[in-house]
Amino acid sequence: MSHEVESMFSVRETPWHGLGTIVQEAPTSAEALQLAGLDWEVQSKPIYTESGIEIPNYRANTRSSDGLVLGIVSNRYSIVQNAEAFSFTDDLIGDEVHYETAGSLRNGKTIWLLAKMEQTSILGDDVDPYICFTNSHDGLGSIKVCMTPVRVVCNNTLNLALRNYRRAWSTRHIGDISSKLEEAQRTLQLAHAYMNDLAETADQLANTTLTNSDVERFIDGMFPTPEDATDRMKKNAEELKEQMTICYLAPDIAKFRNTAWGMVNAASDFATHRPMKRVTTNSKENMWASVLAGNVTVDTTFMKMMELVNSKTVA
Repeated sequence: MSHEVESMFSVRETPWHGLGTIVQEAPTSAEALQLAGLDWEVQSKPIYTESGIEIPNYRANTRSSDGLVLGIVSNRYSIVQNAEAFSFTDDLIGDEVHYETAGSLRNGKTIWLLAKMEQTSILGDDVDPYICFTNSHDGLGSIKVCMTPVRVVCNNTLNLALRNYRRAWSTRHIGDISSKLEEAQRTLQLAHAYMNDLAETADQLANTTLTNSDVERFIDGMFPTPEDATDRMKKNAEELKEQMTICYLAPDIAKFRNTAWGMVNAASDFATHRPMKRVTTNSKENMWASVLAGNVTVDTTFMKMMELVNSKTVA
């Protein structure tokens, strides 16, 4: 997928595969649009047969900069331009918006931007909430917006599926897109409510004790070894357990050790930073996708830890 990263910029960090532009300060939306190579529009064009007859009910989304066909869509498809995505995020976050990265994948078929919100604190840790907007122009994907909090001290994402507030929203490219984006904006205005809920949940988890035996049993359960497992499978499971344990014993989690919150952070560290068993050309993009969709290890750990919180509350 390295060839699918067409253009991008990143603030102070080397972009994926060394492609794109590094800038030292977060740009404005107008600057970000150009730095990311997204300063073009999607144009809707009719489609014709070889004999010159227009094909009804379908249109071609093309890129204004070079005429490249991005996708074939129905005539019900509503285009959301790249500039509209930045305008949406500007309106959502306000004057203090800081764009950390943005870019184009698959020759403009998919675009993304990541903007930083105002820093907050959870259990004494600085947390940076980010808003991520992705959009596809090929007719195969929806508009997606999500927020992802990052614990600054260890650069771990806290993408937790809280009960009261969702962190993600999406819609298809059909109907009145402008009103749907307004609804998305209203929904994501609840980002602060999500962060408050996250802080309350973190407090519950931090006040739920885990013994060393609890930790060992949990990690063993996360990476079970079937009775008919091959030697390679057994070795892989043991390596995963060891890596998870190392994450749990990391210095940045020390103050939360022997708590459910410490285990959740260990799972996040494991999912985000552990060495990849097999590095491929799209490994980093897959990790980026988990920012949007969530990670199975983190989701499972969080669910199990919340079950423990609830069981102790009932008891």
